[in-house]
Amino acid sequence: MTEIRVPTLGESVTEATIGRWFKKAGEAVAADEPLVELETDKVTLEVNAPAAGVLAETLAKEGETVTPGALLGQITDGAGAVFAPAPAPRAAPVAAAVAAPETVAAGAGATVSEAPSRPPAPSAAKIAREQGVDLSGVIGSGKQGQVLKEDVLALAARPAPVAPPPAPLPPVSAPPAPRPASAPGDVEREERVRMSRLRQTIARRLKEAQANAAMLTTFNEVDMSAVMALRNRYKDLFEKKHHVKLGFMGFFVKACCKALEEVPAVNAEIDGADVIYKHYCHIGVAVGTDKGLVVPVVRDADRLSVAEIEKAIGEFGRRAREGRLDLEDLSGGTFTISNGGTYGSLMSTPILNAPQSGILGMHKIEERPVVVAGKIEIRPMMYLALSYDHRIVDGKEAVTFLVRVKEQLEDPARIVLDL
Repeated sequence: MTEIRVPTLGESVTEATIGRWFKKAGEAVAADEPLVELETDKVTLEVNAPAAGVLAETLAKEGETVTPGALLGQITDGAGAVFAPAPAPRAAPVAAAVAAPETVAAGAGATVSEAPSRPPAPSAAKIAREQGVDLSGVIGSGKQGQVLKEDVLALAARPAPVAPPPAPLPPVSAPPAPRPASAPGDVEREERVRMSRLRQTIARRLKEAQANAAMLTTFNEVDMSAVMALRNRYKDLFEKKHHVKLGFMGFFVKACCKALEEVPAVNAEIDGADVIYKHYCHIGVAVGTDKGLVVPVVRDADRLSVAEIEKAIGEFGRRAREGRLDLEDLSGGTFTISNGGTYGSLMSTPILNAPQSGILGMHKIEERPVVVAGKIEIRPMMYLALSYDHRIVDGKEAVTFLVRVKEQLEDPARIVLDL
């Protein structure tokens, strides 16, 4: 019998959620074949079969929370093995059920007996805490009466007993208004979907960034004529030589690296009473996926060419859409670039990717009339937004950073000549 266990999930990741099983109990599996999908706070990963054989049983259900090293299932040797179904929990004698303290059967087929010997599943315990469900005396539908997530959801859906109204208390302060209940006719047209672990982490980190940093945003605009002309002139030759398309992100990454060298406070972070200045440029590039926003990191971007940066970003984008990013790909960033222009955003105020002190927001290129040498001309313009932590970045430094980025992009020869 070979055990299937949760692998090490990476630094600062302590738990995962079972996404889905690719195999059912009793099915043959090959060595290194994907068996189950795990969702962590940062990425989705697959656990492969450690050996060939037959999947004897799955011990963790979809939606259940597991920790590194937890047993997920077992594989037995031999493709022709036959497994008997697990014995159903033995019903307690009627007399014992009457004499025992009152219990609640959570599952449809649960038997009223003494309290289960196995503790509730982690996902069930977590939901019970959030919903305020008391699990004492509850017998679940899992093995040995273990309470599972669906048991808790069923209990939470039961109408609460009507209690007499409490005596009125003197008003102290106005509490926050509760979420208004939907009208009876609207409930059937609503859909309640639990957030994925990735979406929960995004929500928590963004709220923490707003609460912990003194965020401020400053704006500028850049004339994209020179970069667009350079791109149109060399894009075919560039793709033929480097086997990757020439986009705008490579120019922006290089321009930001030059600006970070001049304004190191934007490439720093606060650690207690200290400021840590990063003398390297690990640039995070925000990538949208169907599961949420992820920020893979282009390491030592200041040492890479435009072609190397474009290759790295292209590979990250492909792996992000396929759900194959590693935890190492998402950690260690010192500065982030977010391109809302790909979705048509004209202007926005991006939120910091804590603990970083700066994030650059790119937006869509739009032709606008501008004054050039005393004449009105139509130019392709882009608004730039720098959100920064005002605790360590002064307004002068933020404006200087954006001006340096603007100078690099409006005269891209500076990027090539390292000026």
